[in-house]
Amino acid sequence: MLRDVVVTGIGIITSIGGDRDAFTRALQAGVCGITADVGDGLGVAGRISPWDFKERLAALKLPPSLYSRARRAGHRVPLAAQLSLLTALEARIHAFGPAEDMPLESANLIVAGNNISPGYQYQICEKFSQTLDFMPASYALHFLDTDHVGILSEVLGIKGEGCTVGGASASGNMGILQAWRQIRYGIANICLVVGAMTDLSPMELKAFRNAGALGGNRFKTNPEQACRPFDRDREGFIYGQGSACLILESADCAKTRGAEILGHIAGAATCLDAHRLSHPSVEGEARAMGLALEQANTSPEAVDYVNTHGTSSLIGDETEAKALKDVFGKHINSVGINATKGLTGHCLHAAGVVEAAATLVQMNQQFLHPNLNLRHPIASTYGFVGTTTQAADIEVGISNSFGFGGINTSLVIRRSR
Repeated sequence: MLRDVVVTGIGIITSIGGDRDAFTRALQAGVCGITADVGDGLGVAGRISPWDFKERLAALKLPPSLYSRARRAGHRVPLAAQLSLLTALEARIHAFGPAEDMPLESANLIVAGNNISPGYQYQICEKFSQTLDFMPASYALHFLDTDHVGILSEVLGIKGEGCTVGGASASGNMGILQAWRQIRYGIANICLVVGAMTDLSPMELKAFRNAGALGGNRFKTNPEQACRPFDRDREGFIYGQGSACLILESADCAKTRGAEILGHIAGAATCLDAHRLSHPSVEGEARAMGLALEQANTSPEAVDYVNTHGTSSLIGDETEAKALKDVFGKHINSVGINATKGLTGHCLHAAGVVEAAATLVQMNQQFLHPNLNLRHPIASTYGFVGTTTQAADIEVGISNSFGFGGINTSLVIRRSR
């Protein structure tokens, strides 16, 4: 018997908010977190504001033993691992409260992302090239993506299954999809999905610029206007720092312990385009959405909202717009459509988890955040949200993520009744 899968916890840190409540307020207000080049090598980017790990940890008001483990494990690890830990802890408190005891020993854990910390590796390499004797022993652990799994398992006491999953920019959705399958088919009752921050180095940023994928050149003096999903004046994606965690449970498990249900993952799907390059496919993206709707036993006409992949790239937005039209047909003008990346920038590996969280927040608070820079839409008949927030009654939403290498993913999220 297939089981209903629900979300009971959210933790999040992005350029528009350092926790779930701040993120919610920023979405409602249409706050943009994209800032100008400050000499840190990122250029125009959605930066997380300067912060101190110990202060962020203390603000979570954790039980003493959990706080002690988290401080010890996260004190000297790379930035991305610290963010994974903080968002997972916030989601844990959200789902289970502040009690010392929690039913996570048998839970499963998925960290979404691959090649998570090239920025950290680049810093170590610079020092190593100058002083060949320099090499921290801890690097043997920290350069591995599984370092996140180990840290989270140790701090949260997780002893179920654990792994990392990769899918380029679709990694976050791939993580949610794998957790959904584990719970749906009875492999686990609880699964944490952490979308890890992609810590880029100057090398990756330069490569994206050389490939024509990275934007921001025309908007250096007005960085908040740089990310323009589905606008005719878009010029490429804007990198965004961020991490998020969702806690998924079987509905029976959540109801038995009286948990607040934030929403249902009603369907999920992934499919490939059979190509290795970065160009997207209308057919592949439409097929992923169609398969997810089929899994959810939901018709396109029942969908109220789409949180698009919407990166602000020239080809990507055009392709997704056509795929949306293929799926929704005449219904396309009555579906609310926005792109969270217009506010946060593109959080890459974490994007799917960040945007699933944004979808759940909007469902529960009954609003749609603005497409802040959508001044000249590439399609006039679509139900794009305008440049201001609007009230909305969202029963069913879709959240899309697509990755280089022809990886297409789509989630169907249903509001909790």
